[in-house]
Amino acid sequence: MKTILIPTDFNLSILNCIPSLCKNTEEKKLKIIFVHLFKLSDSISDLLMLSRRSREYDYVSDAFHKGCHDLKNAYKNIESFKIEFFYGSTLSMFKNFLEANEVDCILHPDACSWNKLNKASIDPLGLVAKSGLPTTNIPKKQEEFKSQYSPSLEEEHLMAV
Repeated sequence: MKTILIPTDFNLSILNCIPSLCKNTEEKKLKIIFVHLFKLSDSISDLLMLSRRSREYDYVSDAFHKGCHDLKNAYKNIESFKIEFFYGSTLSMFKNFLEANEVDCILHPDACSWNKLNKASIDPLGLVAKSGLPTTNIPKKQEEFKSQYSPSLEEEHLMAV
């Protein structure tokens, strides 16, 4: 099994890379972890409640969950999708996160849909580059999948509201 970490802002467009990852991997089973990185808060009350936080999951739309479900049904080599939030900004914390999740490689952040979700969001590029894990890219041509997982203008407007 191969575990691939995908830094993301949970935009539906990130799902366009999954078919290419499935076709380009020799592994029989894939475990895909979507992650967004947040700076660790300085507030003691925030730190005490960190394990009980769930408001970040509001950033993950129902359409994103449905897209993951559809992809898992379409590609039998996908064993699971996981949504995680990493809290921290040091390399050692990030390496511990990678080890705990048994990550084998990371989708290069340039191939990912990434924007800040809030003021505590951090850019994954620096930590990914220093992590020591191999990164993977996806082919530039993905047109055959874009129409299926890219939201229409009307859906984008509804998600913004």
